[in-house]
Amino acid sequence: MHMPTRGAYGLLAGTLLCAMLLLFPAGVVAQNDENPQVASLLADARDKAAELSKDADDLEALTRSNASWESHATMLDLIKDHVNELGRIADKLTASRDSASTWQRQAIDRMLPMLRELASNTTAAMNHLNEDHLHLTMGSYPEYLKENAETAHELADMISSFLKYGQTRAKLEKLEGKLEIASK
Repeated sequence: MHMPTRGAYGLLAGTLLCAMLLLFPAGVVAQNDENPQVASLLADARDKAAELSKDADDLEALTRSNASWESHATMLDLIKDHVNELGRIADKLTASRDSASTWQRQAIDRMLPMLRELASNTTAAMNHLNEDHLHLTMGSYPEYLKENAETAHELADMISSFLKYGQTRAKLEKLEGKLEIASK
């Protein structure tokens, strides 16, 4: 039977693609392998976000006490340092994004808007404190602190959940290999 030339090339290309996928499956799967460096950076981000959460809670609690504005300033500086450190980690994660697994890229992509929000709220709180030392329990200042605490908790929980997912996925893949079960 004679096939048209265009159809023959299409059939040949499809056959070659299937053969490559069957002969070289590791190359295709390797793109989704977990990057240990990214996993380590995510663990660092999780730990720093947990510290930030605790300190953000402590700072928010100061609005319910008679703490001095200097105490607020000290805590805000500490929070600013945490946010800046998370920003440095995020820069490293962004630089490594192309070599990250799918779930790691999703974690990076989800944490970046939260970090921008934390930086924005921290800056706004610092500006408010610099402009008005007397009204720390009313107005927008307590709201900035509350938003920061909530966002810090969400960030820490989100990163932690992604890391648990990665660990669970690795265990599953190990079991699949041990039992010689194809994952797809």
